[in-house]
Amino acid sequence: MTNNDILRRVRYAFDFNDSKMIALFGLADFPVTREQTSAWLKKDDDPARQELTDRELALFLNGLIIDKRGRRDGPQPEPEQRLNNNIIFRKLRIALNLKDDDILEILALDERRMSKHELSAFFRKPGHNHYRACMDQVLRNFIKGLQIKYRGEKKSVAAKVKTRNVESAVSKPSVSKETASKPAFQWKRKKD
Repeated sequence: MTNNDILRRVRYAFDFNDSKMIALFGLADFPVTREQTSAWLKKDDDPARQELTDRELALFLNGLIIDKRGRRDGPQPEPEQRLNNNIIFRKLRIALNLKDDDILEILALDERRMSKHELSAFFRKPGHNHYRACMDQVLRNFIKGLQIKYRGEKKSVAAKVKTRNVESAVSKPSVSKETASKPAFQWKRKKD
């Protein structure tokens, strides 16, 4: 996923308007204009689209952390010059103050199953033996899960399964007791 795609998805998941987006950048001491924000949010095939740098996305995510958790004492963290999915995932986790179980529930909303061990590998330092790079699909599933949780746009998995079971029960033909007791197939004897 591109930085622009992540920005669009996060904006949609939390239903942020342009003013909120500008305010989030402002919280990280990075003033932006409505035109800049609009250019970053345009679709990939739009000629007016501008590339969002890693540093700019890091500033946005830092602003989201400040918005959700408050400004920390002392000097504010410097935005990363290079981002990867693991760092983005970690920043979203910090902003929303999520524990492992919370993240697994959010991933399950988009039908992504994962163990705690697999999840913890994403948050380890890159030199650690159990470090694992977060692939685009995992980050995409997480942001989609946030969208489902915060916007409520998709049925929960349990509700979908329940609906599917009810539909299949309704579509089955009814069988009378007489028919049920007879075997479905009988051998015919050959007449001599």
